[in-house]
Amino acid sequence: MNSLQFAAIDIGSNAVRLLIMSIVPGNAEESFDKTLMIRVPLRLGQESFVDGKISDSKAKNLIRLMKAFKHLLKVYDVSDYRVCATAAMREATNSKELVKQIKKETDLKVEIIDGHEEAMIIYESHFYYNLNEHQNYVFVDVGGGSTEISLLVNGELSQSKSYKIGTVRLLNDKVESGEYDMLHRDLQELKEQYQISDIIASGGNIIKLNALAKTRTGRKFPLTALEAITAELKQYNVDELIEKYKLKPDRADVIVPAANTYIDVAQSVGAKNFIVPKIGLIDGIIHMLYVKWKEKKGKKPDSLD
Repeated sequence: MNSLQFAAIDIGSNAVRLLIMSIVPGNAEESFDKTLMIRVPLRLGQESFVDGKISDSKAKNLIRLMKAFKHLLKVYDVSDYRVCATAAMREATNSKELVKQIKKETDLKVEIIDGHEEAMIIYESHFYYNLNEHQNYVFVDVGGGSTEISLLVNGELSQSKSYKIGTVRLLNDKVESGEYDMLHRDLQELKEQYQISDIIASGGNIIKLNALAKTRTGRKFPLTALEAITAELKQYNVDELIEKYKLKPDRADVIVPAANTYIDVAQSVGAKNFIVPKIGLIDGIIHMLYVKWKEKKGKKPDSLD
């Protein structure tokens, strides 16, 4: 059978991402290939978390970007798509008006999802990676506005939670102490109830940290290696990180706060290693779209005609 194209758009607190994936359905083997991946660092959370709303200039740029993405969906003839907005849009007082404006100008429907659904979608991305069904895992994604944590027990999802702890919030000192209290209380309960040696970690920052560390053992990224590269990065300011490690500006200022959060989670549950597949929210969206397509036998949505 010919390949099908599915698209996911993640309107995040630090960046907006578009993923178009080509999937070849099959009973024995199904092929998944990333056709197009675009990341634009709009950093909506910078305004949402500090000012409580998204400015007119940021809103205009988001609409321009969504128009461009809509054209790409048509060019690639996608079978289905989904647009999800997370923490920055959740907390902006003008998000509903912005969603209406995007719909009016692009005909794209934007869904503002809550933290629990965000965690559930990110969990859906795990199907790309073969896991030991007899082992417990904590699945962690540190974003710009929130951190999603899921527990996998014997290959099954046991629970998912979202915490208002994210890199853009941290940069602007907008994380309340109560969030850390709740996070550490929940992680302590996990440690007492389950043996967890490996964390599945998703997100652009942990992928970059894994690459910078250059100490990957098999498919695992040791906690000690993450601690070492984090200590190294802390020696430099943002400009120096950009120069020395060739980081993009919107990565350089958030990579250490992200690393600290991943380390905090691992230490709290007693994990020694990270598994770092290159997956995230958009991959989970694609998986859910494909499952829906199989259930509906590939009916194409009217909004893309």
